[in-house]
Amino acid sequence: MIRLILSFSLKLTVLLAVVFFIHIYIITSFDMDVFSNRIIPSYIVNFGLAIIIFSGLLKLKEKYLDILGFVFMGGSMLKFLIFFIFFNPYFKEDGVVTSFEALSFLIPYLVCLIFETFYLIKLLNNKL
Repeated sequence: MIRLILSFSLKLTVLLAVVFFIHIYIITSFDMDVFSNRIIPSYIVNFGLAIIIFSGLLKLKEKYLDILGFVFMGGSMLKFLIFFIFFNPYFKEDGVVTSFEALSFLIPYLVCLIFETFYLIKLLNNKL
């Protein structure tokens, strides 16, 4: 199980690093301040939560295979709860949530969500 978590973590690290550098490149091409939108904490939080959720799914696989989808959805809701508690108030300080602010959370969220979904499908099909 540790090997699967490490493999998942390494692959997700590489994927998020590539997406992060593309994201940074696009932000700088619009002459925006790269780190004003809490982009680094957003990537770190999404990465950490993805690993926690995947680890939980692996642990629950043996006993509760039939509810893994619900646990996965609960993990996704947890990510949004953390967004609304920790990120959204910062974004709303000036009264407006810009598209750059929203994308600084949504891009790593969606990348992790797609990656986790791919691994959940493999897990449910007993290919892990």
